[in-house]
Amino acid sequence: MDAASGWLGNAYPWVKAVHVIFVIFWMAGLFMLPRFLVYWHPVLPGSTEDALWAERCVRLRRIILTPGSFIVWGLGLAMATDLGFPGWLIGKIIVVTALTGYHGWAVGTSRKFARGERPYAERTLRLANEIPSLATIVIVLLVILKPS
Repeated sequence: MDAASGWLGNAYPWVKAVHVIFVIFWMAGLFMLPRFLVYWHPVLPGSTEDALWAERCVRLRRIILTPGSFIVWGLGLAMATDLGFPGWLIGKIIVVTALTGYHGWAVGTSRKFARGERPYAERTLRLANEIPSLATIVIVLLVILKPS
């Protein structure tokens, strides 16, 4: 059920291709932002370097993370409605929803860092940095294997 079967018709492969492109962009941002937080953690709040990290995070959010997530969700939901929500896809949507929550956590944490707060230990940030990897593994397995 990849083309010309649902409401997307022959556009389905194009929608899927653009979806995958923006998944890559969004995931790149989700790998980068927590890593930025790890490197930013020991920086003295209020310093010149602190301001540079704050600006890097703002740019990452505005240029990659936020647009990527919106496009991924929009195209993903378009394809989901085209496919009729099979069981594997519901599992994928649950994992992507959790990943979106992680995205929100990372953005919120970067905003706290910009205010001079360091609410988490560096070790916690390093562990949290692995969450996108685990989500990617689960999502790819669901999409490729399509378990019922």
